[in-house]
Amino acid sequence: MIKGISFLRPAGNAQAYERLAEFFSALGFAPGKGWQEEASRGASFLAPLGNLEFVDGQMPSTTDVLVEVTSLDAVYQTAEAWLRARGEAAGRITPIAETHWKSNMFTVEPVEGHRFSFWAWNDPLRGKPVAVEGDLSAEGMKFAIVVARWNAVITDRLLEGALDALLRSGAKREQIEVVRVPGAWEIPAAARTLANAGQVDAIVTLGCLLRGETAHYEAIYNEVARGIGQSQQETGIPHSFGVLTCETLEQALNRAGIKAGNKGFEAAAAAIEMVSLRRKLRQQGGIA
Repeated sequence: MIKGISFLRPAGNAQAYERLAEFFSALGFAPGKGWQEEASRGASFLAPLGNLEFVDGQMPSTTDVLVEVTSLDAVYQTAEAWLRARGEAAGRITPIAETHWKSNMFTVEPVEGHRFSFWAWNDPLRGKPVAVEGDLSAEGMKFAIVVARWNAVITDRLLEGALDALLRSGAKREQIEVVRVPGAWEIPAAARTLANAGQVDAIVTLGCLLRGETAHYEAIYNEVARGIGQSQQETGIPHSFGVLTCETLEQALNRAGIKAGNKGFEAAAAAIEMVSLRRKLRQQGGIA
């Protein structure tokens, strides 16, 4: 069975050998074992993927060593800085240019007679889907909204935003249950009860904590966040987080629809997307 492939290139002299080893180390290549013998020595560098390619027709590059990278700009900057530090940048590195095969490339000559090309695809995924994502269609979904009465001037606006998002996205009014609790502290308990009942696809949590109103603001917020997160993790029902934590009433009003959008709307949209994503993942995994 084939284990690996190595390309050997004579450095020419000891100085070129040292410079090439230093250059590839500076670019972040993983060092291999290499070797040291009386008659010769070798500096080895490893890459996650190797290819042996034969070309019939136009070559993709003027060099015979092509290195594929994920961040071409970063590699270019490193190579250019390495050359500039030695006063050799001029004429030793080409600008990044687009190729005829839908990629970008540059060529660098760290040592005279040793030229290497670095490249990256214009589309790194080459037509593959970037990710599995949820859709923003709430048709056929059931939701619960747990909203705190404390700071109602804020939470009522958040509730309006959440309802707007759900209804605009296709949810039916009868498929949305609104549950009011005294304050943010009580949100996790109500959310957990609803999640355990298994009658909804997602839960939207809405509340508002203002630092100036309570000395134990951070303690309450931490427990509320922990409780909501724990309920989601242990029940598997998506919980979206729409509990505002602000310094002042003005900041809270801005986030409840005045200047910075409505966080209730955003929380509801996140819930819709997570339900959709959960269904897609279940279908892919064959989970009932």
